[in-house]
Amino acid sequence: MKQRLPSLKAVIDGDDGDAIKEKTNSLAEASMKLGEAMYKASQEEAEAKANGSDEDSADDDVVDADFEEVKDDDQKSA
Repeated sequence: MKQRLPSLKAVIDGDDGDAIKEKTNSLAEASMKLGEAMYKASQEEAEAKANGSDEDSADDDVVDADFEEVKDDDQKSA
């Protein structure tokens, strides 16, 4: 995509309408491929989260702790 943008800039100031259309279409195709790749990556990420295999899940703040119940009667006799 980096190569397509400069080539479009090179012809955009010219008078050759066909060259401008060609370069514009080439850039549009490249951006669609990039969009497809981004969409696919986001779908895979969402699928991984749904399957529970994502390490950065929302349960990161969960703390596992043990506790002991203290009864009021035990505190009064102490």
